[in-house]
Amino acid sequence: MDIDARLDAFFRPLADALSTVVFYAIPVGETRVPLVVLWLVAGAVFFTVRFRFVNLTGIAHAISLLRRSQPSGPGQVSHFQALSTAISGTVGIGNIGGVAVAITVGGPGAAFWMIAAGFLGMSTKFVECALGVMNRTEHDDGRVSGGPMYYLERGLAARGLPRLGRALGVFYAAGIVVGCLGIGNMFQSNQAFVQIVGVTGGAESPLADKGWLVGLVLAVLVGVVILGGIRSIARVTSTLVPLMAVLYLAGAGAVLVANAEALPWAFARMAEGAFTSQGLAGGALGAMIVGFQRAVFSNEAGIGSATIAHSAVRTDEPMTEGYVALLEPFIDTVVICQATALVVITTSYYDPDFLNAGLGGIEMTSEAFQRRFDWAPYPLAVAATLFALSTAISWSYYGVKGFAYLVGENLALRRTFQAVFCGFLALGATVKLDAVLDFSDAMVFLICVPNILGLYVLTPTVVRELEAYQERRRG
Repeated sequence: MDIDARLDAFFRPLADALSTVVFYAIPVGETRVPLVVLWLVAGAVFFTVRFRFVNLTGIAHAISLLRRSQPSGPGQVSHFQALSTAISGTVGIGNIGGVAVAITVGGPGAAFWMIAAGFLGMSTKFVECALGVMNRTEHDDGRVSGGPMYYLERGLAARGLPRLGRALGVFYAAGIVVGCLGIGNMFQSNQAFVQIVGVTGGAESPLADKGWLVGLVLAVLVGVVILGGIRSIARVTSTLVPLMAVLYLAGAGAVLVANAEALPWAFARMAEGAFTSQGLAGGALGAMIVGFQRAVFSNEAGIGSATIAHSAVRTDEPMTEGYVALLEPFIDTVVICQATALVVITTSYYDPDFLNAGLGGIEMTSEAFQRRFDWAPYPLAVAATLFALSTAISWSYYGVKGFAYLVGENLALRRTFQAVFCGFLALGATVKLDAVLDFSDAMVFLICVPNILGLYVLTPTVVRELEAYQERRRG
């Protein structure tokens, strides 16, 4: 039995059972609504209202914080570096391929609801990242550790629920460890390999049977970065994230300039599909659910993973990182995902059958670029590879922090985990991943349940800290 068959035989029963629970959907008319999406969206709506639309009123202050000089206080990285590391973990292949899939299933109206969900998710990021800094641990060597496992344990203990807090913290940490070894690395190297082979000849590419080589190169690159810890990761991502974002947005912008006459039609289609029954997958409700699902899957608001990176910020004011963090879903979902959406939708203006052509997600986006510029698949492949590389780098940090929470801050154990992570990254480019990714995906979204629950319980704490912070600003 080969390795693909062994992986499938082991993970398929686990993946099917867990996915059935995590992604259980209730019928609403002709549409089935996953409860996990409702859980995430309900939380985002609650935090938006409770914090008086901080997702809109806090943008100017967030930008001003990023423009300030190096902050003082405990921590390891600047606001910009923490934000870059977190964005590199959310901006990935899904921004290129996942958006196209959402539009294929939910119609152009799904793109409208992605924007709405992105704005709502900003409020969730604000709450969870403020809590991450408020409850982080400062080690003797200057390192810091934070994230949902810490604010679940400490926050619930302060509310008289120490055993529940510890249990939820352990559960969260275990989930993030499993998740980082699937969607956080194997999927990324697999999709990077697909793109590299595609632009070097497809089935005739000299790399077509050398997934091991591509995986090994990616593993070495990631390994060199992550051995230096969060400071090394932040230095790389603070350069890599702007580079890959500019590269991708420049390409998308060029396509949209060429498709300029189709833009008014595209916006009209988005609005029509969002509010009328002419959308796909059950009409407007179907477009809403697909759009919200793609958005929360992309920016991870409510899952809590990015909080681990934000917790390393150098500051003595936890609320400042809450403000900075709310920019993350905006950049990921409102800017980058919408650039992809508009490229795909405007292409369908010239070819009405484009959305029904049977192309896969990233293949559809690549085809939309190529129809305007023959050379477009090459920079797109570079962008996709950078997205995959940066995502793996950030998720390695999330995984090692979850692992350290479970087994302790032992350097040898942390190094062992990093080696295993790089090994899985190399493996991802050589095997079929369906069952592994289904299991990993389900675990990542399962941990949003205790995370959002903890955010609800700890909301009064954040409210008090926010009021005190705003009073200090006024003073």
